[in-house]
Amino acid sequence: MVARISYNKLWKLLIDKKMNRTKLKATTGLSFNVFAKMSKDKSVSLESLGKICDALQCDISDIVEIIPEG
Repeated sequence: MVARISYNKLWKLLIDKKMNRTKLKATTGLSFNVFAKMSKDKSVSLESLGKICDALQCDISDIVEIIPEG
């Protein structure tokens, strides 16, 4: 059984903060590839997630969710 990653919480948080992905990318200095992976619910580094949390002043559980399969 493999868990699935979801970044839906991040996208909702960006809406709540009236911020778009382009502004978050500029604020964090992360590459387009990181956001491309996240838009497909693929794994990214903890360092990248940490930069996003710093930029949004939130906890990692506010932006990512692990969904067990089955």
